[in-house]
This record gives sequence, structure tokens and C-alpha cells, in this order.
Amino acid sequence: MNEIIFVVEEAPEGGYVARALGVPIFTEADDLDTLQSAVRDAVLCHFEDEAERPRVIRLHTVQDRLIAV
Repeated sequence: MNEIIFVVEEAPEGGYVARALGVPIFTEADDLDTLQSAVRDAVLCHFEDEAERPRVIRLHTVQDRLIAV
């Protein structure tokens, strides 16, 4: 695996949550900078074997916007 993709969303209670696609990894943080570090740590913990570890982590940020009509 060369790349792992995380979907990042705003948490209802504040902060952000990130979940990996295709791999059971989930983490959360209060801000995006902290979330980036938490995602990196979670990937390193999940893939203990360096040969299996992805080389790139992609964060896909999803935002919901409401528009009044």
C-alpha cells in the first residue's frame, strides 16, 4: 500500500474526526494541526511492520454548508 486516505469531518461536539478508508483506523482532535499528528501516530501504530506501512497519508476534508433559500 503506497497511500492511505482519511475522510476528515467536523465533529458535532467540536473539533475534527478522521477515519481511514478500507482500514479500521479512527482518530479525533480539537484542530487540524493536532489531527494531522494524531493521524500520523495512528497509522504508525496500526502498521507496525514498516514494509506494510503506506508512504503517503491523504486527508480528504468534507464540509457541509447550508444555504438558506
